[in-house]
Amino acid sequence: MITELYQNIFINEIPLPKNPLKAINSYIIVSESRNLIIDTGFNTVECLTELMRGIETLNIDLSKTDLLITHMHTDHSGLAPALKKRGVQVVYFSPIDGEILNQTAKRDKFYRLLNTQLGFESYDSVEFGKEFGTRQTEHLEYSPLYEGNKVIIGNYSFEVVDIPGHTPGHIGLYERNHRLFFCGDHILDEITPNITFWGFEQDILGTYFQSLNKVYEYEIDYLFTAHRKVTRDHQKRITELLHHHEERLKEILSILREGRKTPIEMAACMSWDISHKKWADFPSSQKWFASGEALSHLEHLVHKGLVERLDQAGALLYGLK
Repeated sequence: MITELYQNIFINEIPLPKNPLKAINSYIIVSESRNLIIDTGFNTVECLTELMRGIETLNIDLSKTDLLITHMHTDHSGLAPALKKRGVQVVYFSPIDGEILNQTAKRDKFYRLLNTQLGFESYDSVEFGKEFGTRQTEHLEYSPLYEGNKVIIGNYSFEVVDIPGHTPGHIGLYERNHRLFFCGDHILDEITPNITFWGFEQDILGTYFQSLNKVYEYEIDYLFTAHRKVTRDHQKRITELLHHHEERLKEILSILREGRKTPIEMAACMSWDISHKKWADFPSSQKWFASGEALSHLEHLVHKGLVERLDQAGALLYGLK
């Protein structure tokens, strides 16, 4: 369904069947000379049908249209190749997330290693997460965007803003004069963005906190999020998100007082706001996301010097210092 949210800025809400996210907000900014689409939906027939329905409703000429992907997750990038084949001229991506998207073999190797460290018995990159659409295997040609780059669409002058955390190379678009910010999954209303583990060399949760505090200082009237509703008070929502993660960290420290835990054991002990009440009933994909988030919080506490990480026969074990 297409709705105009602001002058020449439309939201194309694309349903995500059988997914707890429910839908993704793909945005279309139109002008006489060029148009811009922000994010796409999964690589599924259902998402492609809805995406193209919105584009056709606005009578968009894809040969005069560019695509910007806020981050590499498949609900945002899945249909980028399909749009390029249909005429989109330029696909914009951050170089960090663009590289992750294209290095499928390296990414799968990381996921298999992480799977072992989390404590899962098996990981099949093809079978895992079928509900997220067909995985990206072909190389995507893209134009990299860096902090401070400008994307001009009609009367809008968007500044590229680095907001890593949800992914290492997440970017947003800020329109200073109109006080608009397209933030992808960096800030969401009603639900919290998943902040998962991306490697021992970085404290990704600490990085996310820095990105939240960075955006807090911006003057924003409309925060265009990738899921659920548009946010009008970004500072209030950022404060809520920071509080949420602080409570998560306190919960983890409390659980560790009972003894050392692997990441999956920690996730099983934590409280989660989903319909399944028992850990055993969680779908495999939700166990994966929960364990990855538990691990990012554990690693943040390691970086703060409150928790120690042990390696026992290739599996990770965390305990209080």
